[in-house]
Amino acid sequence: MALVKVYVNYKKSILNPEAQAIQKALGRLGYDNVNDLKLGKYFEITVADDISRDDLNKEINDICDKMLANYNMENYHYDITETEAAQ
Repeated sequence: MALVKVYVNYKKSILNPEAQAIQKALGRLGYDNVNDLKLGKYFEITVADDISRDDLNKEINDICDKMLANYNMENYHYDITETEAAQ
């Protein structure tokens, strides 16, 4: 089996008021070295081991485009790792 870790974040041109509020709060708490803070979503997807890497990439991109990320506002990237069960 493979484990796919998907990370979804807002595009640079999109304002993220929740992240801005957290960054300002960190400044008020004395964490003055924080120059930027991003807030996003994280997903873990476990997939069967009988799928080719090309098909897996296509399927994960399709899932992200259709369900996990709003392509107008967000970008995504993912990492695929083999789990112990597959080795």
